Order: sequence, then C-alpha cells, then structure tokens
Amino acid sequence: MSKLTDFDSGLIESLFIKYAKVNTRSDANSHTVPTTVGQVKLAKIVEKDLHDLGIKNAKYEPDNSYVIGSLPSNSEKDLSAIGFIAHLDTADYNAENIQPQIHPNYDGGEIVLNAEKQIVLSPKEFPLLKNYIGQRVITTDGTTLLGADDKAGVAAIFGALKYFLRHPEVEHGEVKVAFGPDEEIGRGAKRFPAKEFGTKFAYTLDNGQPGQIAAETFNASEAKIDIRGTAVHPGDAYGLMVNAVTLANEIVSALPKDEVPEKSRGHQGFILVTDMNATVGEAHLNLIVREFDTQKYRRHLALLHQIVDRINERYDSPRVSLKINEQYQNIGDTVKKHPYIVNLALNVYHRLEIKPNMTPFRGGTDGNAITAKGIPTPNLFNGGDNFHGPYEYVSTEAMTKTAQVVSEIVQEHVREYGQRDELPVKLS
Repeated sequence: MSKLTDFDSGLIESLFIKYAKVNTRSDANSHTVPTTVGQVKLAKIVEKDLHDLGIKNAKYEPDNSYVIGSLPSNSEKDLSAIGFIAHLDTADYNAENIQPQIHPNYDGGEIVLNAEKQIVLSPKEFPLLKNYIGQRVITTDGTTLLGADDKAGVAAIFGALKYFLRHPEVEHGEVKVAFGPDEEIGRGAKRFPAKEFGTKFAYTLDNGQPGQIAAETFNASEAKIDIRGTAVHPGDAYGLMVNAVTLANEIVSALPKDEVPEKSRGHQGFILVTDMNATVGEAHLNLIVREFDTQKYRRHLALLHQIVDRINERYDSPRVSLKINEQYQNIGDTVKKHPYIVNLALNVYHRLEIKPNMTPFRGGTDGNAITAKGIPTPNLFNGGDNFHGPYEYVSTEAMTKTAQVVSEIVQEHVREYGQRDELPVKLS
C-alpha cells in the first residue's frame, strides 16, 4: 500500500497554483466550444505538462476541448481500464488575476485574506477549516475565487500518474485521464468522447472532503413558462382584461409550498422559481426541478403540465406555454447496477483509514452526462471547500490524499481481479 510520502506533494502544489492563475471562468452566454479562451489556454498547458510527465499519448482535441491521455497497463492480468476525470473551467465568479496565498502549518485560527479590505476566512463561519490544522492551506486574496473546483482534481490526477511513473514496480491496469471544459454550465461533458475514452467505469474528482462518495445526483430540468395576457385600460377592463401577473401568481401558488430549497436537504428535492418578470400583458417564469427519486421527478414535471393545462382550459386559446429542458439524470439509477465501482472506493477508504461519507450530491457533475453515455461515473473528492467564491480553499495535503486515493483505487482493481459486482451497495 502506498504512503502519503510516496507522492510528490511539491509537484501537486506547484501545478495547482500554476493552473489556478489561469482565468478559465466559463460563460453561459457564449456559444463557442469551449465558452472561453482561457480554457483552451489551460488545456494546452495541461497537454504539455502530461507530455513532460511521461504521458506521451496525451492530446488536446479541439472538437470537444478535452485533453485525453492514458498510462498503459504493466499487468499481465486482463484488467479493464479505469478513468479519472476533472474539469478545467471555474464558476461564474471573478477569476481575473487570481493570486493564490499559501498558509503553511495552519494553526486553526482566522486567516486574513485581504487586510486592506478586511476579508477574513474564519473557522467560526466555516468550521470545516479546522480539519486542515497543521496543513499547507491555499486560499485566495479575497477578491477572486481560487479554482480548487476543479483544478485541485486536475493536480491530484497528475500526482497519481507521477506515483506510477516513479514506481514501475507497482502493478496496475490502464489508467485513462480526461480534463474537460464547461462543467460549471453543464455543457462540456455532453461532448465527452466516451467511445474513444473506452473505460467501463470512471470517477470524477470534483469537490468534497476526503472520504466523500457521491453516487447519486439530482434528476434535473429547467422549465420556462410564458404567459400571454390582455392589457386594456383598467377602467374598461370588465370581461376583457386577462392579467398575466395574476396567472403567474396562480402558477406559483399551485406549486408544492414545502418542496423548496430552503426547506430541503439530503434526498429531498424541490421546485424553485428562479426568476419572474410580469406585467399585465405578459409574464415569464423560469423554474428548476430537482429530485433524486426518478418517479417523483416525473410527477413534478407532470404537475407543471397539469397546472398549465388547467389554466388554458379556461380560455378560447392557450394563454400559457411551457417548455421543459431536461438537463441531466440521476447517476444513481445506473451506479446501483454496478456496485463494484463504489465498493472499490470504499475498500480503499478502509485501507487508508478514511471515514467514508456516502452523500447524495445535491447538484450535477460531469458524471451525469458521462454516465448517460454508458460509462458509470460517481464522484469522489478533491479535498477543497467553500467553492465558487472568495472563501474557497484547499490544502496541499488534501490534494495529495486525493492522489493517493486515485492510485490505491487503481491498485485495488488489481487486487480485486476476478471479483466483480459481488457485494450490494446501499446508496444513502
């Protein structure tokens, strides 16, 4: 079994800082692939770094903006390849001129991110920070995000590859890696080259504390409702006016009152009205539907249709239109059929004495689209926290632990050769 000291933490840290400084903020309003030029810049840097590391077959693919590479098997066993995936883009928050700050041997107290602006990262506000006492904590300067989501995952994969290249005596099957664009806006993985990647299963390393396994995600849709009213002078409105504002309020009132984000957690889903623009003459509502249970998710979508149909039945012509865009499906429906994938990670956590945390992921990852393409892909972790904002942080040790978990999963796959899907997994 590998030791944490077997991994090049200096390489992991230096790569992370280099990658974090590249502005890869994705742009939902762009129609290019990828949506921002910074992602192309970083992809080509990662491609070169893979070559320099010793992954000579690594290549950047302009058609889908993925960087793909593989470490060939050194085993005589007929082992299936395992994939590890991380994304290059960052969330919709300032990512210009990112200045990572290293705080060695963190003492458990407040970390001043920006003295001039009085921006402080405090364990009172963010109690998980206490988990990083004694470690090299990397933060922002308080004016940008950091990009640990998901450049920590990228750097950790490099750390695992370096381990195998430095230790050719360690038996392993083929390890495939992919680094992709536009995860934060849900587009990149729709172009994932699943056939070329060619693994039977994979893991994303996206967000989360050591020990996390997210083998379930929401089913997700967005809904757009447009309402056509009839605007007339209110003094002459009797029998003529159709108030789009009133109809919009009727729709919102017909939604389940307790199935909203502020009242949901764990496996509980919700319907959220994200915005509404209404006048007497017309109204527009945007909603998102999130639910783990696939049957209940379908009932929520059916409810929206029923509400709209009920209103339209009152008029000679339809006043309300509904468009639903299904964004992604719960990976748990597929992963449950392949328990070996989760068991492999659980075995590794046990060996490394990492407390497992089977948690439903209240969102989506690239694993949703990749799973839909036929490669079951649960999410593990990258060791960071407070993603998508100025209080984001990660530690060198946490990224190194991620690299160790990746390498041990590959080795556990060798140890478990011939033992496939023998244990059930309860996703909870």
